[in-house]
Amino acid sequence: MTHERNGREPWPPELTDHLRKVDRLRRAGRYAEALSRMKELVEAYPRQVRVFFEMGLTLGIWGGQPAEALPWYARVLELAPGHTSAQLHRALALAQLGRHAEAVDGFDTLEAGGEFRKALVLYMQRAESLEVLGRLEDAERDWTRAHGEDPRNPWLLHRRASLRARLGRLAEAVDDLTRALASPDEEAVDAELLHDRGLLRARLGDLDGARADFEAGRSALREGDPPDLVEFLHRGLPETV
Repeated sequence: MTHERNGREPWPPELTDHLRKVDRLRRAGRYAEALSRMKELVEAYPRQVRVFFEMGLTLGIWGGQPAEALPWYARVLELAPGHTSAQLHRALALAQLGRHAEAVDGFDTLEAGGEFRKALVLYMQRAESLEVLGRLEDAERDWTRAHGEDPRNPWLLHRRASLRARLGRLAEAVDDLTRALASPDEEAVDAELLHDRGLLRARLGDLDGARADFEAGRSALREGDPPDLVEFLHRGLPETV
């Protein structure tokens, strides 16, 4: 944490230590104490952008209260309109509250501001909101951008594959799942990926490939996998596929 000018006010050196103590309380699970400390700090430092932002994080991230966090992010942006972290967390809070159109607007504003060091988060979260809004083509583009930011992440390929399947782009979805399964990550050979690829292969008429995926999926099951997945794999291909 640097000694900087926040909200056009000089940064009090002692505030760095106060906020570190709050963060230790939050990480230790002592949320009520952390919130109490933050309430004291916003009273004591009524023009410090960082204090308002940390109050928003305390409520929204650590307290699971996105609605209560929103006014604090708004106060940050009143004093520092270009505060990218506040813009991001405001959009995330809106998405949590189901206000996805507003969330997308927030993500768009953040992206339009130029280079953003958390582009992966922006693309993933905006894609999820776009899916809820039924803007599937736009969501697919964001999953593609997210994959570009983290090309070794099989989960991103899985998410894009699921969306491409919804768009009827089955062959591309199968390709995404195949690439996810070929990931060097030892956890990539995942029963769910094999199950999903098997269903898609069956829809494309590749029944032998689909059965092979289901058999491999049964072998790849791990303790803790969802009961529905276990049941589906042991039951075999649905007759309606």
